[in-house]
Amino acid sequence: MEDQINNLLNDININNNIKNNEDDEYKPIVKIYDSDKQNLIDRINSGEFMKIQAPMVRFSRLPFRMLVKRWGCDITYTPMIMAAEFNRSEAARDSDFTINKLDEPLIVQFGVNDAEELVSAAEKVKDYCQGIDINCGCPQRWVMKEGFGANLLLHPEKIYDMVKQINNRVPIPISIKIRVQPDLKNTVELAKRAEKIGVSWITVHGRTSAMKSSHPVDYDAIKLVKDSVKLPVFANGDVFTLDQSNEIREKTGVNGVMSARGLLTNPALFQGYDKTPIECIKDFINIYSEYGGLHPVIFHRHLMYMLYEYHNKNEKSEFNKLSTISGIMDYINDKFLF
Repeated sequence: MEDQINNLLNDININNNIKNNEDDEYKPIVKIYDSDKQNLIDRINSGEFMKIQAPMVRFSRLPFRMLVKRWGCDITYTPMIMAAEFNRSEAARDSDFTINKLDEPLIVQFGVNDAEELVSAAEKVKDYCQGIDINCGCPQRWVMKEGFGANLLLHPEKIYDMVKQINNRVPIPISIKIRVQPDLKNTVELAKRAEKIGVSWITVHGRTSAMKSSHPVDYDAIKLVKDSVKLPVFANGDVFTLDQSNEIREKTGVNGVMSARGLLTNPALFQGYDKTPIECIKDFINIYSEYGGLHPVIFHRHLMYMLYEYHNKNEKSEFNKLSTISGIMDYINDKFLF
C-alpha cells in the first residue's frame, strides 16, 4: 500500500498544477445556511480542530451526546438511522430521534441508498440539527447486504446522486463517512468527486470494510485523502486519548478527529483525562435521571465501559451481573460514595 500512496501522491502533485487552469471545474460549491448551521460550517472552515463523537448504534443517543459535549466534544452524531423506516413510521421517528437545545451541534446520520428516501428523511430533521451524514462505511454484514454502509463504496454513483439531491432540495450541510478502499485510487476519486458536487466535509475511517478493529489504522491513506481535496476531512479510527488526537493531526493534517470506542470508555478523553473522571460519571447519571432516553440495559452498558478502569476482574463480574436501575445505583453509591 505504501507504493500505492507514493504513486498517488505524485498524481496529486501533477493534478494540482492542472487544477490551476481549471478553476471553474474545481471551485467548491458555496452555500449559505441558517445561522446555527452556518456557524458550524464557519467553525470547521476557520481551522478550528474539531473533536467529534462518532455515530454508534444504540449508544450515541441524547444522554450520551449531552455528556460528551460537556466534556470536550465539538460535534456529535446520532446513531445510524435507517431512512426508510424513519420516513414510514412515527414510532421509529420517536424512538430514533430525540433532541433538545443542549444537543447542538448535531449531525443526523442516515443509513440509505436512495436519493428520494434521503431527501424525505432530511426534510423531517433539517430544522432540528446542523447537518446530515450518509453512512458509507458501516461494515456489518446485514447493512452491506441491504446495500447500505460500506456497500455504497462499490456504487459511488448512488452517493453522488444523494448528495446532489440534498444540495438541490434541502437547505442543510451534507457529509459522508467512508472507509479507505483496497485500491486507494478509488478512495481519492470518491473524495474528489464528492467535493465537486458539494459535500461539506468527509470523515475517513482508516481501515477497509474487511479489516477487523484490531488492524492498524492507515493514517497515510487518510493523509492522502486530505491532500487530494480542499474541503475539510476528519480522521476516524483508534482515537483513545487526546495525545493520539494531536498525533493524528500532525500525521495527516486533518481538520478534526472522530472517536467511538475511546469515548465510550472515557467520555472525557478530549479534555485530556486518561480514564473517565468520577465527576463525568456523576454527570452521566444526573443527565439520565433528568432526561431518560436510554433503555436500562444501555444505561448499564455505558457505565460498564466508563467504570472499566476502576474495576478489578471480580468487580467487573459483580457489576456486569446487575439487572435493575436500583441495583446499579446502590452499587455505585456504595463503591464511589456519590
